Amino acid sequence: MVKIFQRGQEGIPAKLKELSCEYPCSPITEIDLSETRIGAEGGKALADAIKSNSTVTKITLAGNRIGAEGCKALAETLKSNTTITNIDLYDNDIGDEGCKALADALKSNSTITNIDLAHNDMGDPGCKALADALKSNSTITNITLAGNSIADEGCKALGDGLKSNSTITDIDLESNGIADEGCKALGDALKSNGTIKNIDLEINDIGDEGCKALTDALKGKSTITNIYIDGNDSIGEETSKALADALKTICALTNDE
Repeated sequence: MVKIFQRGQEGIPAKLKELSCEYPCSPITEIDLSETRIGAEGGKALADAIKSNSTVTKITLAGNRIGAEGCKALAETLKSNTTITNIDLYDNDIGDEGCKALADALKSNSTITNIDLAHNDMGDPGCKALADALKSNSTITNITLAGNSIADEGCKALGDGLKSNSTITDIDLESNGIADEGCKALGDALKSNGTIKNIDLEINDIGDEGCKALTDALKGKSTITNIYIDGNDSIGEETSKALADALKTICALTNDE
């Protein structure tokens, strides 16, 4: 097994273009190019390099500012790739346009299980596109959307997507702009979703009404084990305690089973 861990080096885009030629038969399984400033051109080069690769399963590109154009190139490759299961695009400025391209790829991709899109300047339009993709995607189990600009409209779309999704177990929405209406939509989705176990809603704008919707969604549920709501300063102590008690009940029922 060959792993590529290159950090802080110049000229990486050129090196990436040579990957497919230098290692046509080598069992490269992981590519880690975190914080290497590869930019959009590096993203395009990587996408081109892995088009013919059939061994890479994990790509980490955190902190590279590949932007929308670099993401679009990767998305195009992911439409036909059948080996990559994990992709980390944390802090890459892909924005809504990059998210839309990625969402389109996820509609046909059948191998990715974990995707990190935290801190990417994603707003409601990008989230809506991802939500639509989740309706048909049947492989993603973990999705991280923390530190973006998702508000109620994007969260409502996400709730709608989760109603028909049957694979996601963990979703991270920490540090967005989700308020009560968006949280209510998530709560409504949780009533019918049977796979989500962990949901992180810390540091949003959720108040008592949104929290009550989550508590109500937990009635009769046995799959959810953790809901994180710290940092939502408008949630009162009594309301948050009711949610905690509901989660304790679920854990007790699960243990009894």
